[in-house]
Amino acid sequence: MKWWRAALLLTSLAGCGGGGPDQLAVMEGEAIYKAECATCHGTRLEGQPEWNTRRPDGKLPAPPHDASGHTWHHPMEQLVAITKLGMVPPHAPPGYVSDMPAFAGKLSDRQIQRVLLYVESQWPAEIRAQRAERFGK
Repeated sequence: MKWWRAALLLTSLAGCGGGGPDQLAVMEGEAIYKAECATCHGTRLEGQPEWNTRRPDGKLPAPPHDASGHTWHHPMEQLVAITKLGMVPPHAPPGYVSDMPAFAGKLSDRQIQRVLLYVESQWPAEIRAQRAERFGK
């Protein structure tokens, strides 16, 4: 590939300062999501079937992260904490048992933020607008 084509590609991927998310960061987040999260939360962020019905072991299946779920109802700081630490207090009741692992030893804070940036980028504009109104961002 000629240097100018590579430069044009990188410029278009990085965006033109339009205020949208950094597309390279979104792409990195997508790759990490597919490697670390999609097994449980689905390749299309759809979650596991009957995600809001407890299984016989008392655990809930993995919820969707798309617009049909509740992920977008939570502030980004809480989503980062849940991803980093797992479903533990104060983000879950004491004694709550979940299959959600803590990624603190596996993913850096930056990688966790990139995954969540990818998830957020998949929500419709109206949901992103509701989040901005709700959380002031």
